[in-house]
Amino acid sequence: KAKKARKKERSEAEKKLSERENALEQADEEEDQKLFQNKAKQKKKASQTITKSIVNSATAKQQKRKWVADEGADRRTVFVGNLPVSCTVKVLKSLFMKYGRIQSIRFRSLIPADDTVSKKVAAIKHKMHPNAKFINAYVVFKEESDAQKALEENGTEIASGFHIRVDTACKTSSHDNKRSVFLGNLSYDIRDDAVREHFRVCGDIVGVRVVRDRRTGLGKGFGYVLFENTDAVHLALKLNNSVLMGRKIRVQHVGDKTKAQKSPDQSRAPKDKADKKKKEKSCSDDSFIGEKANPLKKNTKPKRLKTTPRSKAGKNK
Repeated sequence: KAKKARKKERSEAEKKLSERENALEQADEEEDQKLFQNKAKQKKKASQTITKSIVNSATAKQQKRKWVADEGADRRTVFVGNLPVSCTVKVLKSLFMKYGRIQSIRFRSLIPADDTVSKKVAAIKHKMHPNAKFINAYVVFKEESDAQKALEENGTEIASGFHIRVDTACKTSSHDNKRSVFLGNLSYDIRDDAVREHFRVCGDIVGVRVVRDRRTGLGKGFGYVLFENTDAVHLALKLNNSVLMGRKIRVQHVGDKTKAQKSPDQSRAPKDKADKKKKEKSCSDDSFIGEKANPLKKNTKPKRLKTTPRSKAGKNK
């Protein structure tokens, strides 16, 4: 019996030892596997970062090339504004082909009759919104010199009541503020030619621009007029508060419009603060005027305690 018990104990101890060894081996294998996985992840991350950097550099180069190409294309492109809705590619080609070879023509500011129809389809099928009266276009030439020649068509009457505005699409084209006036309180459904007719008496007009909403095509209530010379600007300023399409329009220098847009509260705020400070100061100074009291000198000597004589103390008792 004792031998059997010892054998059982040995077998149990051996089992425990074997289980422990197996567990340790399994733990070692798991740890090795984790290390291997971590190394693989690190390698993958490193490769991803390298590929990302390569892709970013490639995209940056492509964007740079595209930007250079776009800048070159902009110099060869002219913007044509205030075109009638009925205008077609054929009409624009016949107008600008005399200046050089045309690469492409793109129409913009199109308002489809239905929201489900895209602008491209609306342009092809000529299904425009009934309230839309104006569209714009970009004409791209093969040569930059041809685009500069095409600017001569600025102010040409392409249809009855439609004087087109032709300008370079390049960002470097600057608007001369000295020869321009800012118009405010315009009617929302005003046409460019109505503005042109109103300011014709002032002098030769280079271009009229009424700022419009892209979705609806309606005006935003303000615009600009560019004249040939600065003398016309002085005459145009005299038309301030004149009536155009039932509205008293505001005519200002282009530089003055930013001052007018500032609210009166903002412009007066610092002055009000200064006045307030002055008032507070005056109140604090004049609130009490009198003789100033001299401060008492502190007595540094220690105070003596009052002691009653013994005779008096006895009498009191």
